[in-house]
Amino acid sequence: MTPDSTMHDDQALRVVPQPMRRQVEEGLRNAIISGRFAPGQHLPDRMLCELFGASRSVVREAVRLLEAEGLVVLVPNRGPFVAYLSSAEAAQIYEVRGVLEALAGEGFAIRATDAERAELRQVFERLAAAGPETDRMTLLAIKRDFYDVLLRGCRNPMVARMLGQMLNRNSQLRATSLSDPGRLPQTVAEIRRIVQAVEHHDPEGAWEACRLHVRRAAAVAVRILREREEQAALGTRPARRAAP
Repeated sequence: MTPDSTMHDDQALRVVPQPMRRQVEEGLRNAIISGRFAPGQHLPDRMLCELFGASRSVVREAVRLLEAEGLVVLVPNRGPFVAYLSSAEAAQIYEVRGVLEALAGEGFAIRATDAERAELRQVFERLAAAGPETDRMTLLAIKRDFYDVLLRGCRNPMVARMLGQMLNRNSQLRATSLSDPGRLPQTVAEIRRIVQAVEHHDPEGAWEACRLHVRRAAAVAVRILREREEQAALGTRPARRAAP
């Protein structure tokens, strides 16, 4: 092995550390999605600085980014809070997401390369291999990988940008729908239909499969949110649902 090849291998194995702001951003996002920070919970600077070991300026920059995603709201004179989504707002978000996701699926079926279709299949196989013991954050990470491939292969930057923003806003809702014990097998079946459609270069089939996936996810998430709202109105504590 030559010195040049050794140097190349060393560079390939080198771990590039993420900026602190990115670490705080991802840590806070995961804490919100996982339910560690509940909707409506206050997120004071001091608590976040201690939790992540970061400066106040870094924490505030991360909070601003999550505010742009809709996961955090800034209340004047009170500071940041975890955003609360009503069932009505969730239904509206899913309605928009359904159209954008169908456009992405249709574009992927038309314009994706064979390598990208194979990559989408590989991500799906990881999802299909998941079982009831798989934690919610792992499932959400697989779904993020799926959408990363879908948005890249659809070759429509406008759809990719808009759906990407919508998926960030939708992350709480995806965690909510996946909290239903029966949702994972349905999700696998729905994603399988999308993958099969794009593998057959079937844009109409991909469009319909994407719309169906979003409609069914919406039905579960909106139902759970409505149950929570009804329980809150009665002054009872919502029952904790087991993660798949």
